Amino acid sequence: MNSARRQATRQRLYEAAVTLIAEKGFSSTTVDEIAERAGVAKGTVYYNFASKNDLFEELLRHGVGLLTGSLREASENVIAEGGSRVDALDAMIRAGLVFIGRSPSFTQLYVAELWRTNRAWQSTLMMVRQEAIAVVEKVLREAVDRGELSDEIDVPLTASALFGMVLVAALDWQAFQPDRDIDDVHAALSRLLQGRVGGG
Repeated sequence: MNSARRQATRQRLYEAAVTLIAEKGFSSTTVDEIAERAGVAKGTVYYNFASKNDLFEELLRHGVGLLTGSLREASENVIAEGGSRVDALDAMIRAGLVFIGRSPSFTQLYVAELWRTNRAWQSTLMMVRQEAIAVVEKVLREAVDRGELSDEIDVPLTASALFGMVLVAALDWQAFQPDRDIDDVHAALSRLLQGRVGGG
């Protein structure tokens, strides 16, 4: 199987797994169901992943990797256009909302898994979470170094707080206030960023 085709197959398997696990839970979801939902033979699942656990671990790595990439790209675009680091953080908030708006099932799974400590993929989850937060930390550190933000802020904790704020606010938006426009949600979070972190 060529690599483009294999990637497409893996993507179908990720999408099938994430929707089934969101509907039924990890334990109740079978490899047969994932294969059926993805429209592939059961053997194809095992050709791409050693086990259901391996599929889920790779799914978490893949999904958080996409989120990390979109956060990084959003900040780099703003900085390349001459924007401030606070503007870059604001762009990352929007990129996070866009990502979660497109992948609410994945985000629900990710948030749920963060609090489960008995899973085989816990160390992978912590590692990919840290990679995402490191992107936010880098921009926060640069903002402090450039005098845009107070040097009294706790950069690692603030990065985690911003990341968590976007995840939880976006899930709340999707679940309880789906009629709200993304611009409206972004504006509310942007005011929190400007007011609390920016001290304005």
